[in-house]
Amino acid sequence: MSRLLRRLWTGLALLDARAFGLRVARCPFCGPTLFVRLNASDAGVRCLRCAASAVHLQLGAALRALVPDLALRDACELSAQGPLVEFLRRHARSVALSEYFSDVPPGGRRGTVRCEDVQRLTYADASFDLVMHSEVLEHVPDDTRALCELRRVLRPGGIMLFTVPLHGGERTVQRARLRAGELEHLCEPVYHADPLRRDTGILAFRDYGRDILDQVRAAGFAEAHLVRSGEGLPWLAPRDVVFARR
Repeated sequence: MSRLLRRLWTGLALLDARAFGLRVARCPFCGPTLFVRLNASDAGVRCLRCAASAVHLQLGAALRALVPDLALRDACELSAQGPLVEFLRRHARSVALSEYFSDVPPGGRRGTVRCEDVQRLTYADASFDLVMHSEVLEHVPDDTRALCELRRVLRPGGIMLFTVPLHGGERTVQRARLRAGELEHLCEPVYHADPLRRDTGILAFRDYGRDILDQVRAAGFAEAHLVRSGEGLPWLAPRDVVFARR
């Protein structure tokens, strides 16, 4: 299915005519454009030009505000498609892209797409000035190890920007875990939509609280705080993006 047909199909699946709207505003990836609201949820808001979703629009706004020297940075993004990826390709000095495939060894490829497991990255130490990921860590069994790996591949002073769903409380709720290689559910299983796993979705191992910042610092980052991002985006309240510096 072509990219345009996929967009149309996704749009039709989300559409609620009662909430439909159009507004002119600035997209962090493609500049002045039209935004569309397909339904009353944040998931229904899209940039019509690049199809950026709410999460990527807010992460992109943080990137524009916090990394003005992107052209001087070697970037790593834990996905291989979408408007953020295209923006990094155009504006970063270089960008390494990957997806996670359970049946491909880390560092291997499925077609042209590199496979990486954030718990055991195959990149060399101090490879990047910027690492980015969006709605990834909640699906990783060992997020502590993942954060240590992300710090390892950053250069001193390098920046990490990412989003995770935050439930608003102080403490993270562990929903599931791996014990001796076996999956153990501690709460009712929750699966999030995933473009690579459309039929099954992807399991959420935890719901993060504000203590995500303590976890980032414990992994060795010198600085970690929440940044409110996305002011002025149509229909969207600003959201918290995690900013960390090695």
